Amino acid sequence: MSRENTFVVVGGGLAAGKAAEQLREHGHDGPLLVIGDELERPYVRPPLSKGYLLGKEDRESIHVHPEGWYREHGVDLLLGTSVTSVDARAKEVTLDDGRRVPYAKLLLATGSSPRRLSVPGADLENVLYLRRVGDSERLKAAFTEGARIVVVGGGWIGLETAAAARTAGAEVTVLEHAELPLLKVLGREAAEVFAGLHREHGVDLRPRAQLERVTGIGGRVSGVRLADGSHLPADAVVVGVGITPNVRLAEEAGLEVRNGIVTDEHLRTSVADIHAAGDVANAYHPRLGRHLRVEHWANALHQPRTAALSMLGQKAVYDRLPYFYTDQYDLGMEYTGYAEPGGYDRVVFRGARDERRFIAFWMSGNRVLAGMSVNVWDVVGTIRAVIESGVETEDAVLCDPAVPLESLLL
Repeated sequence: MSRENTFVVVGGGLAAGKAAEQLREHGHDGPLLVIGDELERPYVRPPLSKGYLLGKEDRESIHVHPEGWYREHGVDLLLGTSVTSVDARAKEVTLDDGRRVPYAKLLLATGSSPRRLSVPGADLENVLYLRRVGDSERLKAAFTEGARIVVVGGGWIGLETAAAARTAGAEVTVLEHAELPLLKVLGREAAEVFAGLHREHGVDLRPRAQLERVTGIGGRVSGVRLADGSHLPADAVVVGVGITPNVRLAEEAGLEVRNGIVTDEHLRTSVADIHAAGDVANAYHPRLGRHLRVEHWANALHQPRTAALSMLGQKAVYDRLPYFYTDQYDLGMEYTGYAEPGGYDRVVFRGARDERRFIAFWMSGNRVLAGMSVNVWDVVGTIRAVIESGVETEDAVLCDPAVPLESLLL
């Protein structure tokens, strides 16, 4: 394979699959190679903690494209293969079998990896993480009627897996180091909604819990011991304590790395002809005036278009507001915008929090920074438009369900 017009994408997730699609759609007709270290062709990760884990979606549905798509579009898939290094000067990547692949343009969509537990016993059998399709299948096998499941971490992955385990009839305890799950992400008022939801469904929420060790018998998990001396029996321990961007290749290649691979608003890295997208990209966001690394599906879905256009020498800017969603029990939620801890004044609610049917707005002065709809549908686009418009709105108007949100834009 010659370097001339060869585009290489490193990664096996949604960002990699969509990047190949966007490159072909926008006119790249040269060689295009997607290199993934899993044997699975590029797939989408949210179902791993949602529909696929619950048995509502089949394996085929998680893939970005049907199997024949890559062949039909002249995309070479190199699966079960790791890139061991990037030589930015020679413009080539080295594979784990020693082969060197030259590139004209390179996209790093290397994603992230779960943070590992560092306490004694963390290497016992049935200490489970969730990142890959095989992880989801191991969780599904562990979530059975009457199984005792301890979830370490009360973030999105922790709560979604807790909901799946309870739905399967398991006994579930969630260990959360803060006072409430999602407290740092959502603030107290909204976090209390999710805590109440899980308690109502029989989850034992343990706030301010400190895990001291994982106990085992015969090499397999038997429970966890907490710093207060209590011991919780467990058939499996699910760990959801955050993820770390996979930056080794970028770092060793001399790219600027700071909480991910640093890029500009065009998703160009600090080294010419190398771009980054998805979980791993700490991209400058022109609308927010800061660099932002977003660990959610929407970034992996939408950033590849900007990256592809930039790789093709066309002008494109990624300024889409962050978006994420969750499904837990009978609760569906969508969130858009950006409100960092301490970066907003208050949260204003429209609707019934006690019925878990409402919209929440994170406010700075009279401007909406972010919005979240819970069991209220077809409003997230309007919320995004309100945020992007910068319109100033009184709390009383936002609270009043009789005032259509669209009227705020008039």
